[in-house]
Amino acid sequence: MLAAMGIRLWSAPPAPGAATARGEGAAAPGPSEGGAATRATPAGDAAMPALADAVADVVAALPPRPETRPDTTPAASAATPAHPVAPARPATPAQGRPAMAPGRPGAVPATAAAASEPAPAAPTDAELAARAGAIAALAWAPLQEAVAACTACGLCASRRQTVFGVGHPHAEWMIVGEAPGEQEDLAGEPFVGPAGQLLDQMLRALGLARVDEPATGREIEAASRGLGDRPVDAEGDPARRVFIANTLKCRPPRNRNPEPDELARCEPFLRRQVELVRPRVILLMGRFAVKTLLRSDEAIGRLRGRLHRYEGIPVIVTYHPAYLLRNLPDKAKAWEDLCFAAATMAGLRAEAGAS
Repeated sequence: MLAAMGIRLWSAPPAPGAATARGEGAAAPGPSEGGAATRATPAGDAAMPALADAVADVVAALPPRPETRPDTTPAASAATPAHPVAPARPATPAQGRPAMAPGRPGAVPATAAAASEPAPAAPTDAELAARAGAIAALAWAPLQEAVAACTACGLCASRRQTVFGVGHPHAEWMIVGEAPGEQEDLAGEPFVGPAGQLLDQMLRALGLARVDEPATGREIEAASRGLGDRPVDAEGDPARRVFIANTLKCRPPRNRNPEPDELARCEPFLRRQVELVRPRVILLMGRFAVKTLLRSDEAIGRLRGRLHRYEGIPVIVTYHPAYLLRNLPDKAKAWEDLCFAAATMAGLRAEAGAS
């Protein structure tokens, strides 16, 4: 089964002619280069009068400076600079190739829209409590509408669409990731692209799927797999299905890490999803999913292999598929986590059957 989780990685070669922010080229020799310090030469001293005459001719050819009315207030005159100061111009993005942002995998070039992302004020405890209380009372359809219309943080200004989730609304398995990336922002579905393909392979190895597959006899067309207008596929056996969601419903610009304020404002949506799905087992993938539901800042490696609980639901912690694509040896550890989750689910079913 471990081989079924394999996925070939291809690394793109660096773009030709890429330059650093400081530019490429030979640096001017300094005092220690060439064995001699830079100093004026007699020939340079002789050329100074001619250079001064040339500068004087250029200055004389400039148009006269417009006259300004002097301020008659002594204090104001003392504070006024000799030359008027031009108003500050807003910074504009540098021309040329856009810079690639560090941070989460799959980072994409920064855009002007992302650079102008507004920074909302940090929410107060009372504000967060009132917001969470209102969201906690929503049914499934109103919850989807609330996510689609959310403007609680600055991510609404740069997103293309929200990413509510995909899967069976009463699945026995629930998977929680971190934040949408570029492909998720385009598709409106979590875990697409290479990381999503790896996740699907991991689920398939356990006999699970995010959508109803042909093997069940109720095939769902690709256009209805939760892209945009249908984020929830209610077909199929809940025991063989999963519901997949993220801690954030909007993509952070340039795939940067989620900010604490963004996590706080989006958390009630995820908590309500868990309440409505009522899964029997939750798989947390990535440190921001762990931080949101388990309130832990421990490393994934220290949380693996232990059974945690969220609101009484068994929780297994594992690595994010995007991390596994960059750290192939840890795929074996992720498979151990999946086997641990499967054993946990088998035990729950055995207990339910015995009762």
